[in-house]
Amino acid sequence: MPAVPLLPDLPPVRVATRLAAPDPGWSVEADAVVVGSGVAGLTAALELRSRVRRVLLVTKGVLSSGSTVWAQGGIAAALDPADSPAAHLRDTLLAGGGLCDPRAVETLVTEGPRRVRELVARGAVFDTGPDGVLSLTREGGHRADRIAHAGGDATGAEISRALVAQIEAVREDPGIEVIEHALVLDVLTGAPGPDGAPGPVAGVTLHVIGEGSRDGVGAALAPAVVLATGGIGQVYRSSTNPAQATGDGIAAALRAGALLGDLEFVQFHPTVLWLGAGVKGQLTLVSEAVRGEGALLLDTDGVRFMPDVHELAELAPRDVVAHAIVRRMAATGSDHVWLDARHLGGDFLRRRFPTIHERLAEHGIDPATDLVPVAPAQHYHSGGVVTDLDGRSSVRGLYAVGEVACTGVHGANRLASNSLLEGLVFAHRAARDVAGRVEGGFLPRVEPVVRPGDEALVAAASRARVQRVATDGPGVLRSAEGLRRALDALGRIPADAQARRDDGRPLGEPQLAEWETTNVHQVATVLSLAALAREESRGGHARADHPAPRDAWRVRVGVRAAVGGGVVVGTSGPASDGVSSDDSR
Repeated sequence: MPAVPLLPDLPPVRVATRLAAPDPGWSVEADAVVVGSGVAGLTAALELRSRVRRVLLVTKGVLSSGSTVWAQGGIAAALDPADSPAAHLRDTLLAGGGLCDPRAVETLVTEGPRRVRELVARGAVFDTGPDGVLSLTREGGHRADRIAHAGGDATGAEISRALVAQIEAVREDPGIEVIEHALVLDVLTGAPGPDGAPGPVAGVTLHVIGEGSRDGVGAALAPAVVLATGGIGQVYRSSTNPAQATGDGIAAALRAGALLGDLEFVQFHPTVLWLGAGVKGQLTLVSEAVRGEGALLLDTDGVRFMPDVHELAELAPRDVVAHAIVRRMAATGSDHVWLDARHLGGDFLRRRFPTIHERLAEHGIDPATDLVPVAPAQHYHSGGVVTDLDGRSSVRGLYAVGEVACTGVHGANRLASNSLLEGLVFAHRAARDVAGRVEGGFLPRVEPVVRPGDEALVAAASRARVQRVATDGPGVLRSAEGLRRALDALGRIPADAQARRDDGRPLGEPQLAEWETTNVHQVATVLSLAALAREESRGGHARADHPAPRDAWRVRVGVRAAVGGGVVVGTSGPASDGVSSDDSR
């Protein structure tokens, strides 16, 4: 392994250890709490239901509102006899820019086909050909047809439907309880160890948003917590992520002392419908599968540019395509490029991409006759809570699966359609591990204690400011100057809104909008810090002042909250669970 690089001089950063919130007014007990209802959370809950006495599934909206429902492209697995897990592994490692953990990728690709078949057994209906065999397509970075899809471009919605139906079928089972409309506030931890670091997991605090089975703030006490909270899209001004993707799991894990990794690797999807500079919120994704079927990228002069950038042209890995688009936009003085699917024909486009076709039609665009304006927007986060191959984090009893986790599968850049598969595979593994450790007495119940340190609350009115700072700082193209400016701006935003007064009133009250904004603020802060630490360009991390990859940086940047509220930044091998060369900040 290359020598560990010397970290640059980083500005001091502090994070609070808990959110400002009322004391819990009620409590419930379980063997495990699963937080989130995407493919990872639903799978973990279903697996745990048959393995432990009682599991609690908590979701921020309704069961069907997880991020999975928005996944258009498909799920990747070596299901074709002409394909192989080894070929899938090679494509994943190549897309990951040298930072994937080969053990994690091998686990993904070897266990993946079986998990997809189990998904079919659970009722998911994938598209098939006239012979009844799964229809497999190709997306960017794949050198084989291995993408299974449903409803053309509604794969996530179909997977979500099938798994939600399985949960609904056991709603009356006393061994499982579902609490909808609930935001998890903090991970509860037990008495600290000799070093003062937070103790093992004791459960979570959560706020039920009026429509659930309980009201207000409560505590779910359990020896194991599985975070499956999805992504961080709302950290940015524009994203393909739904409104609930506010980085809640990453922020809660940070406050609980868990190690985070690869935070700087943010995937900006190359082809998101461009509707003008002032548009914000969740944007319409034009799936990579459209390019997989033959659509081309043209600049605003009508010139196709991707063949000169990469051997796979429009099907190059997403980071390559996104950065090429940004550079082309700068060269042509434009704020978008064109996606040309006209040659594919109207009948084919309506049949293969019904959802995308409908979304474009809402804006008066017919891809059979019109060029589609697209530009990159935040789409996926390759980093998160560092875990081992069984989903265990550095905090005993705390697990993470799906997009909130950093398993090492994605490295510097996620290969298209590996995310749903990762959620399936590692949710199974985490559920098995939780069950074995709980039933074996290795995860005993502990009493929660209040973690020392500050409590935080950022006013909801600051959300747009945080998003603007994140978009301009750790956005598509970054620099030391921009990242330092971002950290300074984020540090100036009051994080004690409950205590600060304006005209006799607090700047913010402990409630949903403030808690979400606090999570967005904390994630933006540690993301900016990790991006400043990595002085190179690799995968989803592009530095204008360090435009090339450097061999010495084939390491993971880790971030964790230290005792007392400071932030520790360090580097380690991508397969390591620890942080070495710590540089306390």
